[in-house]
Amino acid sequence: MAGKINGVDGSRPASTGTGRVGQRSTRGTAAASSAGDTAEVHITDTATQLAALEQSVRDLPAVNEARVASIRSAISQGTYQVSSEQVAERLTQLEQALGSASRQD
Repeated sequence: MAGKINGVDGSRPASTGTGRVGQRSTRGTAAASSAGDTAEVHITDTATQLAALEQSVRDLPAVNEARVASIRSAISQGTYQVSSEQVAERLTQLEQALGSASRQD
């Protein structure tokens, strides 16, 4: 049976459900489609929105160059200030997030 998925770009690798990415397989499609037995899968609006958001995030630069330039300038001018309270708070938040993520697994 051949499958047609509406709303998904066929050029991207398919997720295998284990966090790994595999290549889409087309084996068996020709034989099944010649029999005329096809099935369609419709992607929900939410899945389509998530795919669009994923692409938007993928298109963002890995480094915020403007932020780096601003901090570099402040350091060179001697005006960069580090808030130990803010660093401690962020580390605590990170630790809590990592702890809750490991409990969910």
